[in-house]
Amino acid sequence: MTTVALADDHELIRNALADLINSCNGYKVIYQAMNGKELIQKFELFETADITFVDINMPIMDGYLTAQHLSQNFPETTLMALSIEDHDECIIKMLRNGCKGYLLKDTTTEEFKLALNEIKTKGYYHSDLVTNSLLNSLRNPNFSSNKPLIQYQAREEEFLHLACSEMTYKEIADRMCVSPRTIDGYRENLFLKLEVKSRVGLVLFAIKHGIVEL
Repeated sequence: MTTVALADDHELIRNALADLINSCNGYKVIYQAMNGKELIQKFELFETADITFVDINMPIMDGYLTAQHLSQNFPETTLMALSIEDHDECIIKMLRNGCKGYLLKDTTTEEFKLALNEIKTKGYYHSDLVTNSLLNSLRNPNFSSNKPLIQYQAREEEFLHLACSEMTYKEIADRMCVSPRTIDGYRENLFLKLEVKSRVGLVLFAIKHGIVEL
């Protein structure tokens, strides 16, 4: 059984979401909280949920601070943002604070169930909303540099920069004057070194560590 926690100050929305999750086979909501502080207290006193949905706008302790605290102190829970805010700044900030995905509250039931299952199986859910926000942020980056101590080849770093653009892998291969198979090799090597599983994961890593500077 995959356990789920919800932090949202709107009781009707929270209860409806809990009913939806509980109706999904293999999932059970074990905690509901009106704000981040209340949720953290439950985690400190009892068990940690496998998946935690966090709203942004909450009293006492908002979603940004909640996500940051949970990612640092309870890394075993997979964080997912759920909000009415669709601004790039909100999305990027929640991702930087530890969330593995971002859903709007007006998302369809089908997409929510898809996200729930992908969070369980893959550990993240990157919708078109998240992908577009990441690409937009690269045009106007405003993040401090915090480059990781990871050794990569110069060509791998060049590929990482180009992967954070809207270019296709074939276009990247043409730009770097190498074959698509070589690009596949760079990609797979970086997946292993950076411990990510997708191109969006590469972009998230580059943004988080200030590698991309346009």
